[in-house]
Amino acid sequence: MPSLPIHPAGLSQPKFSQLNGFASDFLSHPQPFRPYKVPESDDDVKDDPKVELESKDLWDSFHKFGTEMVITKSGRRMFPPFKVKVSGLDKKAKYILLMDIIAVDDCRYKFHNSKWMVAGKADPEMPKRMYIHPDSPSTGEQWMQKIVSFHKLKLTNNISDKHGFTILNSMHKYQPRFHLVRTDDVLKLPYSPFKSFIFKEMEFIAVTAYQNEKITQLKIDNNPFAKGFRDTGGGKREKK
Repeated sequence: MPSLPIHPAGLSQPKFSQLNGFASDFLSHPQPFRPYKVPESDDDVKDDPKVELESKDLWDSFHKFGTEMVITKSGRRMFPPFKVKVSGLDKKAKYILLMDIIAVDDCRYKFHNSKWMVAGKADPEMPKRMYIHPDSPSTGEQWMQKIVSFHKLKLTNNISDKHGFTILNSMHKYQPRFHLVRTDDVLKLPYSPFKSFIFKEMEFIAVTAYQNEKITQLKIDNNPFAKGFRDTGGGKREKK
């Protein structure tokens, strides 16, 4: 695995939910700052990380119509939630698992005549943040024994958010990314072997209210927390 392209200055305050400098450098530099040499202590580590998206069929169902994720000032969890099954890790080595969400393009969108279309240039980009799985760091054996869930990640449009939520612009298209880093310390992230994974079916448009009725119905049919909604006619739904 290559090393993370991150400058250590971005890690002066390594909070798991708010690695702003870390995220900024990570997303801004596609190549490492300097060549990485695996430490001698890692010479006996054997891994070939692989990641499988859980509930892929459900993600495909949403992707077919154009997935939408609601963002709120107080923060809203994603549905479907991001869950993966990892394999190919070294059982004894420790890993940090994290994810981020990046803009797909520099466009702003609108939902018109039952379809999404480009409405103009993107708004100024929100601060970039990484979300590190709270069980990090854990051994490869521990990660491979369970489904790794990022269901606690929340999306917000509040640029002043202090909770470490992922800040997004409404009506913009985004792509979640998953990163697996072989290290036992967040401070070592800039110099540690890593591998990134993208699942195109997870691409979504951030909204403050659902635009496509088909997406609304899919959420109601599949999200246990949306079962309290009922149709009131006129395309509107209210909570019981």
